Amino acid sequence: MISDVPVDIARDAAREAAVRELAKPIYPKESWWDRLLQSARDWLNDLIDAASGLPGGWFSVLLLVLLIIGVAVPVLVMARRATRTRAGGRAGELFGARVRTAAEHRAAAEAHAARQEWAEAIRERLRAIARDLEDRAVVEQAPGRTADELAAEAGRALPVFAGELLRGARLFDDVTYGDLPGTAEGYRHLAGLDERLRQARPVPAGGPA
Repeated sequence: MISDVPVDIARDAAREAAVRELAKPIYPKESWWDRLLQSARDWLNDLIDAASGLPGGWFSVLLLVLLIIGVAVPVLVMARRATRTRAGGRAGELFGARVRTAAEHRAAAEAHAARQEWAEAIRERLRAIARDLEDRAVVEQAPGRTADELAAEAGRALPVFAGELLRGARLFDDVTYGDLPGTAEGYRHLAGLDERLRQARPVPAGGPA
């Protein structure tokens, strides 16, 4: 027999009981993506509801959305670049944590080029150039050196190659930090530069170029 006496449960106790019940594994859990979509839908619904009360109606809503996008996109781009810089070191930094010889960098570059992975091939070929110049004492070994710093230092020692070295540094920065795709032409430029630099000798200070 069911008692007719009402059951009085405090609000906090009822909430805790409901939370414990919903936490049981028999109930499906909402993923973070589902929660994000639901938040976006709620925001859009609120925006639609508010449109009728704004001066200008939907035109004002459109301007507001464009304004939000105009602010959000640059912020997201800067955050993405900052994340890449933190993950890969300073912008333009040549070498990662793993130390490779010039020959190993060249072999990696050729393997990437064979698969038409031009951005990776360009990065490895410039690293091969940098390592070779360091091994031959054309430039000093400098951990954390950037592509631009390499081009500047090597350009002073080998002035006839200064312009090509600068172009190589730009290619490296573009494919590594500028979100630009590598090209076969860019890789061929670096490969040819690498071969010619291997035969070059630095110009003594005060000597003829």
